[in-house]
Amino acid sequence: MKYLSLFFSAAIVATFFGSVAHASAPEVDTGTTAWMLTSTALVLLMIPGLAMFYGGLVRTKNVLGTMMHSFSAMAIIGVLWTVCGYSLAFGESIGGVIGWDDEKFMLSGIDQTIMEGGIPEYVFAMFQGKFAIITPAIIAGAFAERVQFRGYCVFIALWSLVVYNPLAHIVWGGGFLTGDAIDFAGGTVIHVSAGVAGLVGAMYLGSRRGYPRVAMHPNSLVMTMIGAGLLWVGWFGFNAGSSVESGLKTGQALAMTQIAAAAGALAWICMEGVLHKKATSLGLVSGILAGLVAITPAAGDVLPGGALLLGGLGAMFSYLAIVLKNRLGYDDTLDVFGIHGVAGIIGAIGLTFFLRDVPDGGLSVQLGHQVAGVLVAAVASAVGTIVLLVAVDKTIGLKLDERRELAGLDHSLHGEHGYGMLNPN
Repeated sequence: MKYLSLFFSAAIVATFFGSVAHASAPEVDTGTTAWMLTSTALVLLMIPGLAMFYGGLVRTKNVLGTMMHSFSAMAIIGVLWTVCGYSLAFGESIGGVIGWDDEKFMLSGIDQTIMEGGIPEYVFAMFQGKFAIITPAIIAGAFAERVQFRGYCVFIALWSLVVYNPLAHIVWGGGFLTGDAIDFAGGTVIHVSAGVAGLVGAMYLGSRRGYPRVAMHPNSLVMTMIGAGLLWVGWFGFNAGSSVESGLKTGQALAMTQIAAAAGALAWICMEGVLHKKATSLGLVSGILAGLVAITPAAGDVLPGGALLLGGLGAMFSYLAIVLKNRLGYDDTLDVFGIHGVAGIIGAIGLTFFLRDVPDGGLSVQLGHQVAGVLVAAVASAVGTIVLLVAVDKTIGLKLDERRELAGLDHSLHGEHGYGMLNPN
């Protein structure tokens, strides 16, 4: 009887502690996981959307070459993110600047991992990977129509490793600005860094041959509008997915995204109507994009009034930035800095004045954090970009020679024609 009682006691203890251990282990939240799977797909949809947006704005002879910049980023950064990008961005912090975790290298140690929010770590890694893909794809718009494809591929691979991954770690992954600077879905990490990189790239490579004397009309504004529509739809995953939950915060972020995009579009066409007596399709989609960029850092933290103002202000300042660009004469082909850089800065700093909840340190302290985030992103991107541009250009080459640029990217670099036509215009 003595041994029997001891056996049952041990069994009870084992059962108890086993149940405690089981209870402490995270379980999959199927609702949150389903939403994050959907968000991941929506963000991936944005990259073909960006390809169409950009592809419609360039000349006929460059449409495929320009779209290739976005699609190739899906392949190049998709591989790099798996191998080491995720570990560099979200691994254990090294000096608050970069991360590393052997278990995240090649995603080798996350096969069975369920994160605290109840989603498989694979899902979170793939969601963040789409952000890593779209950022260098955005940059390509600044120097469209005049870069070597192989040089571009090497540049974005190095840029992702040297600029994007450290920034993602600093702001999101446990670095020195994590928890201080608010960047809900990437206004600083993605849009400010991409915008500044685009500006540096455009100025380093110089203008397209003939710019601005030769008219360089878009080949298909219809394609651009479809691309803008895909970006708007995908942005719900971009912003609302960044809540990494399926709850109140998700709904708040989704609503603010819709409101800011509409406000940006309306502000832009109103400005065109007042200044030029007509609203354009290009202006409408530019306003949509500016509004979406401006709300990206703020989507989960502001009220509808703030979303309206940030979307409208993002569009207005982007419009003015493009006017200034035309006066200064530098050739940011598709206005990457004017829209992504400027609207990203407006959203990242402006959100301070529209926060749903006042932070513990007060608005002045938070404003300092926001400015610090923008400055870190801008400086890191500018320095990293110029170093990489020079290195790539002086080794394998980046700027197209005159013959190939005049012939167009499609034929000279890819041996194809976007519309099956030989017309190089």
